[in-house]
Amino acid sequence: MSKKVLIISTSIRYKSNSEVLAKEAEKGAKDAGHEVEFISLKDKVIQFCRGCLTCQKIGHCVINDHALEITEKIKNSDVIVWVTPIYYYEMSGQMKTLIDRANSLYADDYKFREVYLITTSGDESEDAIHSVVKGVQSWISCFNNVEFKGFLSAAGPNMPGDIFKHPEYIQKAYDLGKNI
Repeated sequence: MSKKVLIISTSIRYKSNSEVLAKEAEKGAKDAGHEVEFISLKDKVIQFCRGCLTCQKIGHCVINDHALEITEKIKNSDVIVWVTPIYYYEMSGQMKTLIDRANSLYADDYKFREVYLITTSGDESEDAIHSVVKGVQSWISCFNNVEFKGFLSAAGPNMPGDIFKHPEYIQKAYDLGKNI
């Protein structure tokens, strides 16, 4: 069954390792017959949440920036794939800011039911991903009938292009997309 998949690449580095994996997941999902949209947060203006909670009343944030459009796409997708580099053992700040700005979705009629995570980390330890997985699972726990379906941790690649020294991660990203 074809699904509407939204892949959100949160790295702001051009030609980043995580974006390479995001693009591979996109290829896999398209090859599986899904309708796929890819969003990069590069060059997007996304302000911090103000905590006013007006979004809970009017169904969208009062801040007029790129987060409004992206949040609407999250709302109307069946599957969300978050892709982030790990900074100091946590998700990128851009990803966390967008998650905070998606607060309007809690009180809305969102479609997404499946969430995946792809990370890259210069730290070769698999422990580097734990707080990121916990953060995504915590976000998901705020929604009914949404499941964390899995993650790919690409531990080791640090500098741009290092991911190409690890073809196994590129294949795993493709497979993640293909198996959505």
